[in-house]
Amino acid sequence: MDRKKNHSGITLIELLVVMVIIAMFATIVGQRLFRNVEKARQTTAKAQISEFESVLDAFRLDVGRYPTNEEGLQSLRVRPGSLERWDGPYLRKDVPLDPWQRAYVYRFPGQHSDYDLYSLGADGQEGGEGEDADVTNWK
Repeated sequence: MDRKKNHSGITLIELLVVMVIIAMFATIVGQRLFRNVEKARQTTAKAQISEFESVLDAFRLDVGRYPTNEEGLQSLRVRPGSLERWDGPYLRKDVPLDPWQRAYVYRFPGQHSDYDLYSLGADGQEGGEGEDADVTNWK
């Protein structure tokens, strides 16, 4: 009896080709996913700044002015000094950090509006473009 051996299976070359294709696919998907994460962080910062604007306006209506630089955003949560007309807390939770885990910058009086409120973006420095761009209340 003459039997021919039928070898079926995957060769090393075929396995390497499949691994290269999977690696290329993962790289493309990973880059697009990372871009979406940065865009989501900027959107979150804009939403938080918008909420701060509403709360700061409520503070101003009650107290008659915006918080000073010394009082900062913490005055939206804890009564600063002995402000009689303070009717807070204006925030339900502690003042959040920006999406890059840094404190928001608050200046009163502002250089661009009544007050300046902004996040320094991904790079943590003023200015920048793309994901490093500052997210502000005046733009």
